[in-house]
Amino acid sequence: MIRIRNPLFGTTRWPVGFCRIRTLLSSLVLLLALCGATTAAAEVDLQGDVVQGGLIFGQAPAGSRVQLDDDELMVSERGHFLIGFSRDDSDTRQLLVTLPNGSSWSRDLQPEPREFDIQRIDGLPSEQVTPRPEVLARIRDEASLARRVRERRDARTDWTGGFIWPLYGPITGVYGSQRILNNQPRAPHWGVDIAAPTGTMVRAPAAGVVTLTHPDMYFSGGTLFLDHGHGLVSAFLHLSEILVETGQRVEQGDNIARVGATGRATGPHLDWRISLGDTRVDPELLVPPQPEQ
Repeated sequence: MIRIRNPLFGTTRWPVGFCRIRTLLSSLVLLLALCGATTAAAEVDLQGDVVQGGLIFGQAPAGSRVQLDDDELMVSERGHFLIGFSRDDSDTRQLLVTLPNGSSWSRDLQPEPREFDIQRIDGLPSEQVTPRPEVLARIRDEASLARRVRERRDARTDWTGGFIWPLYGPITGVYGSQRILNNQPRAPHWGVDIAAPTGTMVRAPAAGVVTLTHPDMYFSGGTLFLDHGHGLVSAFLHLSEILVETGQRVEQGDNIARVGATGRATGPHLDWRISLGDTRVDPELLVPPQPEQ
């Protein structure tokens, strides 16, 4: 957990003739300043990992304004907000919180770098690297549909209840890994792959509203999007069966789908992904370790 601390204020030397008065005034000003700093520190709280692929859960006093660099962040009525870091983020971001009383608090956020697995495979037939022209239009249409759904911004804050694993099983793929096929970089893997037999139940990792169900997308097969509010969306890919409908609200732990091997999958597993708007974050950073099997 990251908890904010403000820097202390320094002191100033004064001529001897003003010593007692200045000392009393300085002590009073310093005390008031420190109280104000402590109050601001206590009122703004951040939890999460400032790391590539990390997601920060923030809370400021109700009525606060929150900015990340030049971007205005969505803030709930209770002061909750989210900050996401992508796989390749390396620049320092400035978080500025303007409190209801007009005072402000800021912090520089420098995401820690991570090492991601890069796999090179050469000598593959071209059809295994580049989709056939007749399916490219379908791929573009499906990508556009998913993008439009992720643009939704709902005031709900279902994510404040935390996240659980949608199912338990061996981890066969991790966030951020990437393949380079015939010297052509593919898109990184944006989720965590959990191996399980076809038909294994998938639970909602957090409460939310179903915003997309598709029985057979080209890459992801049976696909389900669950919106947790503020643009935070879980995606579940390669499903054999979807048990919920678009527009339906589900609670954490509800059964929502079954594991499959649909789309471009080499075996039955769940690919669970999380995005905050256009930023893909690492689901494994939001849940505790799986219990020993």
